[in-house]
Amino acid sequence: MSTVYPLLATLVAYLIGSLSFAVLVSRIMGLSDPRTYGSNNPGATNVLRSGNKAAAILTLLLDAFKGWLPVVAVKWWGEAWGLGDGTVALVGLAAFLGHLYPVFFGFKGGKGVATAAGVILGFNPWLGLATLATWLIIAVFFRYSSLASIVAAVFAPFFFLLGGGSVWEAPTPLVLSLALMGLLLIWRHAENINRLIAGKESKLGAKKKS
Repeated sequence: MSTVYPLLATLVAYLIGSLSFAVLVSRIMGLSDPRTYGSNNPGATNVLRSGNKAAAILTLLLDAFKGWLPVVAVKWWGEAWGLGDGTVALVGLAAFLGHLYPVFFGFKGGKGVATAAGVILGFNPWLGLATLATWLIIAVFFRYSSLASIVAAVFAPFFFLLGGGSVWEAPTPLVLSLALMGLLLIWRHAENINRLIAGKESKLGAKKKS
C-alpha cells in the first residue's frame, strides 16, 4: 500500500491538471476557442488576445489553482497516509504535465506557466511570490509574457536552493521537480524564443487579428 497511495495521488493530480480552463472558460463565456487564434495556445495569455480580460484572469486563476490544489492537499493531509516530500514533488509535476498533455483534450495543452506558478506557491508561498515577482518585473519592463516565463522558470530552482536551510526548507525531490518543470517550460517556449530573437514575438495585450 506504500506505493499505491503515492500513485493514486499522482494520477488524481494529473487528471486535475488535464482540465484545460482556457478552453472551458472560453466555451462558457461564448468566446472563440483559444486554440484557433493568436499563438493557438490554450492559456491565459492567448485568451487575453480575445480582448476579454475577465476570461483571461479567470483562466489564469483556475490554471494556477489546479497546480496548487494537489500539492497543498498532499502537504496538509498526506502525512497520515505516508505521503512525504517525494509525493508532493510528484503531484506537482503531474499537475503540470496534465496541463501540457491533457488527457481530456487530446494531449494537446498549453505551456504550463500559470500551473507551474500554482505548483510553486504550493511548494512554498514565499518561493512562489519571489518567482511571480521575477515574472512581473520582466513582463512590465519588456511586455513579453514568454520572456518573463522563461526567466522565472530559470530562476525558480536557484531561488529555492539559495533560500534552502535559511529562509525555507529545500527538500531534494522538490528541487528536482522544479528543475524539470523549468526545463519543460523552456522547451515549450522554443517557438517563442525563436520569435523573440527574430523580433516577431507578440507583446502582452496584443489582440488577435480579425
